[in-house]
Amino acid sequence: MVRGLYTGASGMIAQMGRIDVLSNNLANVNTPSYKRDTPILKAFPEMLMRRINDDGVRTIPSGSYDLMPVIGKLGTGVEVNEVYTRFTQGAFKQTQNDFDLALEGEGFFSVQTDEGERYTRNGSFLIDKDGFLVTKDGYKVMGENGLIQIKKNNFMVDEDGNVFENIEYSNDPMRLVSMEENEWNQTVLLDRLKVVNFPKLRYVKKVGESIYRETEYSEKAYIIENERPKVRQGFLEASNVNPVIEMVNLIEVHRNYEANQKIIQAHDAALGKVINEVGRA
Repeated sequence: MVRGLYTGASGMIAQMGRIDVLSNNLANVNTPSYKRDTPILKAFPEMLMRRINDDGVRTIPSGSYDLMPVIGKLGTGVEVNEVYTRFTQGAFKQTQNDFDLALEGEGFFSVQTDEGERYTRNGSFLIDKDGFLVTKDGYKVMGENGLIQIKKNNFMVDEDGNVFENIEYSNDPMRLVSMEENEWNQTVLLDRLKVVNFPKLRYVKKVGESIYRETEYSEKAYIIENERPKVRQGFLEASNVNPVIEMVNLIEVHRNYEANQKIIQAHDAALGKVINEVGRA
């Protein structure tokens, strides 16, 4: 009977873990490039229940049979075994901001942090006082040859991730003397965005603020050469969270929590009768 109390309690704890994950999904429904998490529950090993009035094995001419037949299986509870991130593509939102970049396909932008190289799909970038392309948290965006530094705002990123800067000579009268009109602006290739992926994407770990890091299970990040995701300038990738589905899941979690709560109340009431009434007799 006491085992039933622990089984119900483990179910309530597991549902609390689900609530934490689902609530976090809903809180980030408007966060660019956020990827929804799904809690995976694991059941503890079930136990076989046998009749205890008889024991042993009875032999008959055609064989034998067990005097302790199996009554059924008894569950021993569940736990949150894993929080799985679903990296499905989010919808594109056009912002018409040149500093907003979105990846169409699997991959991550590489950024430099105090803890080393980290990765993100949130392409809502800015330019800092030194001209470096940075995230909103100040992490510098990396190119394949180093950090990307843009001297002015007039830059362009193509679908392959190449970053070009327009260098204007219209303010240099001496240079204009020897230039044709179509040479007043020149486009210079600065670098190519360092877009990476992982051999085992499932095991990449979230560290907060739309940043990911590699783990020993995901293996080292590698630069994507073939089938690179397309870079969309002036767009942001929206969250892949469906608020309706998350709300339905929250209702389901609350119902499951209440069911486990009633199981504990029923066991507690039965245990009280055993102690207070049966014990007197």
